[in-house]
Amino acid sequence: MPLTRQYSTSLRDYVKEWIDQLKDVEVLIGVPCYNNDDTIAKVISTAAEGLAEYYPDRKSAILVSDGGSLDDTREVASKAKVPDNCHLMVSIYRGFPGKGTSLRAIFEAAYLLRADACAVFDSDLRSITPEWVKLLIDPILDKKAGYVTPIYKRHKFDGTITNHIIYPMTRSLYGMNIRQPIGGDFGFSGELAGLYAKTKVWDTDIAKFGIDIWMTTVAINEGFNVMQASLGAKIHNPKDPAADLGPMFYQVVSTMFYLMGEYERKWMGVRGSRDVEIYSNSGEDQKVVPVPVSQNRLIEEFDDGFNHFESFYKEVLSDETFGMLKQTRDDMLSGKSMDFSGELWAKILYDFAYVFQLWNRNRRRLVDIITPIHFGHTASYFENVRDRSDEEAEDYVQEQAKTFEETKSYLINKFKKWEDN
Repeated sequence: MPLTRQYSTSLRDYVKEWIDQLKDVEVLIGVPCYNNDDTIAKVISTAAEGLAEYYPDRKSAILVSDGGSLDDTREVASKAKVPDNCHLMVSIYRGFPGKGTSLRAIFEAAYLLRADACAVFDSDLRSITPEWVKLLIDPILDKKAGYVTPIYKRHKFDGTITNHIIYPMTRSLYGMNIRQPIGGDFGFSGELAGLYAKTKVWDTDIAKFGIDIWMTTVAINEGFNVMQASLGAKIHNPKDPAADLGPMFYQVVSTMFYLMGEYERKWMGVRGSRDVEIYSNSGEDQKVVPVPVSQNRLIEEFDDGFNHFESFYKEVLSDETFGMLKQTRDDMLSGKSMDFSGELWAKILYDFAYVFQLWNRNRRRLVDIITPIHFGHTASYFENVRDRSDEEAEDYVQEQAKTFEETKSYLINKFKKWEDN
């Protein structure tokens, strides 16, 4: 649903004047930010170092797109060390507050500056290196890709929404093994930036945390060649997966479901998946940072949510799937088993995705009630990989994604019945 009225542009007049003075650039780096005064300088200076090292003869610029930070983010960003020939602009974007609107300003700037290639980096990064710029930009400049997603080495408890919802769903739906569809750090062509900027979605959740999955899904389905860049470890500000997910869960998952409706004709004919080419780094990986977890809290949230939303689950899920979910919950509470099967998890998400298309009531409530089940599935995952290495845990994630592919006929049959009626 719309969040507010759309603005015709997210760029302030002084940013437009900066663009007019520059006229054009070959490479643009964008940094969306909000209250990141402890990390923003490193991100900017490292990106600038990458531009100087790998593209010294190309005209380049960095645009920091701030959401009205209440700390010293803009002041710190303005003082970040950049080479003399690197053009830096720190601005406050116009429009509804959110990461998506922040990126909208970068898309608009890339389009107006006729940039050949653009890369965006999260502002809370602690592990960014100059080579990240090369890895995201080279495939674009070499015309090998129109869109580049990251691959990170992450702790096995980090990125649960990516690992267990967005990755397996995106891979199964669109047939591309893109490991980090919502990684946060991307490369894309000026042409794709123009497409993003012109699309009228900026009064929806895409203006907030839905932006990453929207970018990836649009690139896949609008014919842009996709590559992946191996960036090594991603060290940022991780959160306990048992903590309150806030609005992010709803915004990301609802955007994914919405796009399923938009691109139904694309994914209905897709079976299996193919690997996506990886552009690798040459340096040594940094060590990942362990992520704290509260498994007992996850189980409690699962139980509380099930008790509260049981009638909704009966309405949304098929009888067989609901029965399997109830048995799984009972087994976890009794200590009999911590197994939450990949097939059950796939069918639950497929049921919700299907009902989302038909739901005439509050879609936010529909998506929010997935959260307790997500907690239950996450608790099971933690139990299964507790004593495994990060690499062995990744094998578990891959097996689950394969199960989503094998179970896709369950989703397709639901959509076919809907169309027949």
